[in-house]
Amino acid sequence: MHHAVIAATGLFTPPHSLSNAELVETFNTYVERFNAANAQAIEAGEIAALTPSSVEFIEKASGIKSRFVMNKTGLIDPEVMRPVLPERPNEEISILAEIAVAAARQAIETWGKDPSRIDAVICAASNMQRAYPAMAIEVQQALGIGGFAFDMNVACSSATFGIKTAADYIASGSARAVLMVNPEITSGHLNFRDRDSHFIFGDVATAVIVEREEDATDGWDILGTRLKTVFSNNIRNNFGFLNRAAPEGAGKPDKLFVQEGRKVFREVVPMVSEMILEHATDLGIDPTGLKRLWLHQANINMNELIGRRVLGREPSSEENVIILDTYANTSSAGSIIAFHKASGDLQAGETGLICSFGAGYSAGTVFVRKR
Repeated sequence: MHHAVIAATGLFTPPHSLSNAELVETFNTYVERFNAANAQAIEAGEIAALTPSSVEFIEKASGIKSRFVMNKTGLIDPEVMRPVLPERPNEEISILAEIAVAAARQAIETWGKDPSRIDAVICAASNMQRAYPAMAIEVQQALGIGGFAFDMNVACSSATFGIKTAADYIASGSARAVLMVNPEITSGHLNFRDRDSHFIFGDVATAVIVEREEDATDGWDILGTRLKTVFSNNIRNNFGFLNRAAPEGAGKPDKLFVQEGRKVFREVVPMVSEMILEHATDLGIDPTGLKRLWLHQANINMNELIGRRVLGREPSSEENVIILDTYANTSSAGSIIAFHKASGDLQAGETGLICSFGAGYSAGTVFVRKR
């Protein structure tokens, strides 16, 4: 049995940053036009008037101040309010694979080894642009990697599920090294006309290389991985190939991201906190001694509360890493962005936790120790 190490990570950040102020201006212009066009129906009580958004509302609700996006022009146009990403011909690399490759190349450069040493590629993400062929196989081809590749989707927990899967392949001897990528163009599934969620998501891609301990010269020993799922409808997206079989529902809001945010908060925070503490106990790790928490970046209030429950005190900003203020919620990639940006300063022997949670419900914990 081989032990697994996180050997390197990579990050692709889109070129366009979209501030809350820009987002609010677009949203409120849409609201004004909607309310004016439907004034009589609103006055008659037939439909409800839309409520404007504000920068203060967004930051208080989420902690988000801006986000990176692949396309900005469509998102700041009140007549469009969606990303404009033209479909590419089949002969050209798809946009999801392209950003995954960019993150992967950075990880491979940091790793310092030939990609031919990688035996498997996993594309683990929420927002797959097609059913098949797998984006992972496209990434595999673009990088000249042998072995096998496949896609997996566990919503916002996809990265930790991917790391667990990679570590299992290492342990069984099925692979010497595994590349796990998380390309997320989450702006594509977001309803920018919904006040409660129009600010939540951003676009990004991350990559993680997991390899055998005996081959690793640096990185993070994976001390333990654990996964959990509990069915819930409180975060849902009903877009899929069967929509064409019921075209009358094509325009319903549930074909984009929808959630019951307050219910999610009440149910996920205790579930994840208990899972972390139980896993730490089983591994013989004192959770109060963790040097760093790299949690899923969904909501600052959730992260702060989970941090307090795990560490048993108010965590410092260095201990509980927050990157959602500038990246927003990037689904599966959030905890990996946090790890990528805030792990290099830890000393050998220090421990930390990569944790993700989201729709499903799903949750994953990966305890690591600096080599």
